[in-house]
Amino acid sequence: MKSTIAIAAILVAGGVGYAMWPTVPHTTTTDVAIAMEDGVLANVLLPDTLSQNAQIGQLAYEAKCAACHGGNAAGQDGVAPPLVHVIYEPSHHGDEAFQRAAAMGVRGHHWPFGDMPPVEGVTRGDVTMIIAYIRELQRANGIN
Repeated sequence: MKSTIAIAAILVAGGVGYAMWPTVPHTTTTDVAIAMEDGVLANVLLPDTLSQNAQIGQLAYEAKCAACHGGNAAGQDGVAPPLVHVIYEPSHHGDEAFQRAAAMGVRGHHWPFGDMPPVEGVTRGDVTMIIAYIRELQRANGIN
């Protein structure tokens, strides 16, 4: 009986904590999502060279991701966020976050673009190469 009461108390406390947890307000634009020329959201500097894996990833990115996330992962105003952004640095969105987003989609939480659907027709291997491309773009832009 005591353990049931303790578990119930923990669940109630957790629910109250979750309900009161501060959230980032969703607006139509944020200070990090102000469109530049042609609706691009980030000024992406390109590295001088890409590794072989990143070159493969670039091709896969252009085929499966660029329609939403824009050329060179710079984002598109009103469509999808830039992936070359501090929000997607490895310590905040690790490689598995990209794998899961591609496989299962993701609920919108940092940006006002809504939910991302799963990406049809990409394998874990494809996404691994796409991640190599994105990470090299990020490093070229000071995101480590």
